[in-house]
Amino acid sequence: MKRIALLGMPNTGKSTFFNRLTGASARVGNWPGITVDLMGAKVLLGGDMVELIDLPGIYDLHGFSDDEQVVRHFLENNPVDLVLIILNTSQIERQISLALQIKQLNLPSLLLLNMSDEAQKLGIRIDTQAMSEMLQMPVNLFSAKYGNQFKEVIASVTASMRSAAPTKLDNLRDLLQPDNQIEAKMEAIISKAVDIPELLPYSLTDRLDKVILHPWFGLALFFATMYLLFQAVFLFGKPLQDGVAWLLDAFKNEALEPILAHAPPLLHGFIVDGLYNGLATVAAFVPIIILFFLFMAIVEDTGYLSRAAFLMDALMAKLGLDGRSFVMMLMGFGCNVPALMGTRVMRSPSLRLLSMLIIPFSLCSARLQVFLFLTTALFSPKQAPLVLFSLYLFSFATAILTALLFKGRFPNKEPFILELPPYRLPTTRQILLRGWHEVRHFLNRATKFIIAGVVLVWALTHFPVGADSSHTLAGMIGNMLAPVLDPLGINQQLAIALIFGFVAKEIVIGSLAVIYGHEGNALMHVMAQQLDWVQAFSFMLFVLVYTPCLSAIATIRSESKNTGFTLFAVGWSLALAWLLSFIFYQVARALGY
Repeated sequence: MKRIALLGMPNTGKSTFFNRLTGASARVGNWPGITVDLMGAKVLLGGDMVELIDLPGIYDLHGFSDDEQVVRHFLENNPVDLVLIILNTSQIERQISLALQIKQLNLPSLLLLNMSDEAQKLGIRIDTQAMSEMLQMPVNLFSAKYGNQFKEVIASVTASMRSAAPTKLDNLRDLLQPDNQIEAKMEAIISKAVDIPELLPYSLTDRLDKVILHPWFGLALFFATMYLLFQAVFLFGKPLQDGVAWLLDAFKNEALEPILAHAPPLLHGFIVDGLYNGLATVAAFVPIIILFFLFMAIVEDTGYLSRAAFLMDALMAKLGLDGRSFVMMLMGFGCNVPALMGTRVMRSPSLRLLSMLIIPFSLCSARLQVFLFLTTALFSPKQAPLVLFSLYLFSFATAILTALLFKGRFPNKEPFILELPPYRLPTTRQILLRGWHEVRHFLNRATKFIIAGVVLVWALTHFPVGADSSHTLAGMIGNMLAPVLDPLGINQQLAIALIFGFVAKEIVIGSLAVIYGHEGNALMHVMAQQLDWVQAFSFMLFVLVYTPCLSAIATIRSESKNTGFTLFAVGWSLALAWLLSFIFYQVARALGY
């Protein structure tokens, strides 16, 4: 099978091209460093099955970041039949150096100039034939976002692949020429093949950035935007959630209960009270999760989050971090795991470790499910968005506190460089791909963790058979944890849910459905009767801060390559979670709430 490597600088649309060509749902974002691991897919090109490998975005093959090392190691250890070099046409005068470096390696290559639509609006013209002759490789203009000239690109890729032979490098660095020779060739190509206006037009991006990048107003606008996003999620998501919950409840009453009417009580309880109630409670919140990430996809792909990172860099520098750390925190709102892997773009080991220490405090989509459930159950529609927004503020606050306390242990002197892309509206296709990515992620975790979790919770709450709740296995565990969690207002039922949340936060809602023996609206009603808002918020604070899921812990270990650091990260988050919940609960009670 032939192998094609996809290579380019960050934020040139590599993942968008990968998705369009393969139909895969690789994560696409409008900031540098989004592709942090090798991503592969098999695709049929011209009658041949081809393996396409999406390599991390890099600026230079000479570089020392982990991403740049990943690319070098891949090219040195894996034969490739063709290298597709994707560059941003509107920044060709700076990015052509990467194509020249690849050319020096004598690898079969094809240069794809993406974002040709943006370059055309700026008045930039490319003589692809002249550039092809000087580089001695085919050159194609196209737009991965809109699919313009995509058929021509596929034809060129197919032709280049058929005429190429697999090539493997021995020592990549020895083949690269000095930088001054690269610069001379860059100037020659740009002067002959590229026409750039002396004054580029004053674009909408420049006008918007005057407002959005304002030192004070810009930050206020960012947090206001996030708050409005939460308001929109509740406004449009609640009817969808209620509809799904009604369908699930109807299926239970009209189909599942009649089928199991004569089943043994233990089997009936296992299927209905355990498996179905747990999964149905989690499934009811999937529409809200999808809606949240559809809105986030719009915010991300417009390029707005890169501006947020730029605005936060001054604050991050005082914390021993930089704007990239803030970007990774924002990525952590989706899932902590890829955000932790994203620290590979940082060259400083200390900066990576400190960033990995704060990323798990990001309010990920799994925690979001828990908070959406509890805020809907215990707070009014007007209060719920405010409560959720406050949890996001606590997420930032815990990260800032952690960085302040430990920046001395992880000193960083690496300069921060961030490229601000122009504002772009995502296509419907990109937004839908993002939504499908989240659904697939949920279904994948459901099969791995949630089913096993709710079954185990049911077993703990029902064995020994016939025992009252305090003498079941779950009751015994709850009694053991009572001295630690009672001062936080966390009862035995919530304590059991916390234990399973250590494996995966998605299990928390399902385990509560099993523990209380209800699902959907009935579960909300029961919990609203047994808990007040102080207990609920204390519990949510603990869930927000305490240990990340097992997948995130495993990623911290693999990325840091340090077991001691991993244990420290877990221990610190547990201690901080207990302290925050304790202070909140005790102060609230002292004030009479």
